[in-house]
Amino acid sequence: MHHGPAAVVDTAAAVEAAVTAPVAGPPLAAHVVPGDRVVIGVAGHLPGGNSTRDALQAVITGQLVSGGVAEGDITFLTAPSLALLGEPQSDAPRTAVNDDLMFDPAHADQTAYLLADEAGEPLHLARLLVDADVVLSVGAFGYDASLGGRSPEGELWPSFARADRRQQFARAIVRHPRAALTSWRSRSQEVSHQLGIMACLRLVTGQGDSVGGVAFGLPEAATAAARDMARPWRPQQSPSSLTIAAISRPDCDFADLTRAVAAAARTTQPAGTVCVACRLAEPPGIVFNRWRQGAKLSPLIREAAGAGDPSLLAEALQTKLFARALRERRLVLLSQLDQDLVEDLDIGHASSADAINRLIQQADSVTVLHEANHFCPRRA
Repeated sequence: MHHGPAAVVDTAAAVEAAVTAPVAGPPLAAHVVPGDRVVIGVAGHLPGGNSTRDALQAVITGQLVSGGVAEGDITFLTAPSLALLGEPQSDAPRTAVNDDLMFDPAHADQTAYLLADEAGEPLHLARLLVDADVVLSVGAFGYDASLGGRSPEGELWPSFARADRRQQFARAIVRHPRAALTSWRSRSQEVSHQLGIMACLRLVTGQGDSVGGVAFGLPEAATAAARDMARPWRPQQSPSSLTIAAISRPDCDFADLTRAVAAAARTTQPAGTVCVACRLAEPPGIVFNRWRQGAKLSPLIREAAGAGDPSLLAEALQTKLFARALRERRLVLLSQLDQDLVEDLDIGHASSADAINRLIQQADSVTVLHEANHFCPRRA
């Protein structure tokens, strides 16, 4: 039975301890001088939601002011989550606190030229980040088993890029996942270097979508420290005949299901059973349905990804990742979906916890993943 990191007792205290005693480099207040225009780029969803954002704003603002920055020169800019990758939308920003603003990727006038890619094509980023004297990168550190490791969520690129670049990233993952993620890591470092980012704040997701850890300092060091804190999400496990994967989010969606299935597949034998218990109420879309009803996957994915519809692109990506993870394993689903609908998708239907208990009694070996959509187990 596996759980993620326990929640920190006091998020504000954890953030303050991190920014005043970095894992590497100077404390936050030492990164600024009077007159600096500072932009805090918050990339997507933060564990803990609005309470975490409130704590961040209060602590970071206090530290920057103590470093000589005027409060009016501090801006919190939030990017929407990478919705094409199925990430949960970040909480709506509120302008009442420190002029918290929301970046809209669809509005090109909110971006400015930053650099060119390998083909010489211009890359644009949120104008406020490009024009700032000092940029602080803030984001969650977590895993996505469907992508095989660290989630792209939480990085400035492509969170603060234009909509076409975000979609281009999703298409690249559909076509060549490993190459796309390798390119993403390289591009993220390049963007950070171009912006002159000398420090970042990483929040590790804990149990119940809480904050399970905070790391601040030089970008590579802060990321390494966050990776250590997130280690409970990466347990080493020999494959069992049955994995029970729970998703606790009340608004569970198809992307959560995909990540949970991918995590469970890593702890389940090739001919074993994955059982997902969740509150999924919205059925998957047409791409997934056609695949489960017998359509060939590759042409289906190509058609959907090339249609120019962002929602179809997102579904094509999730369907491909789902299929790649599940393979020949049997899937049983306990959800809020109708039994006939589930069975029409060639998925086993569990009507209650008793049905799951029967699966457990029949299995030779069992693994349980709480909040499976956050896990990315390592095979023993």
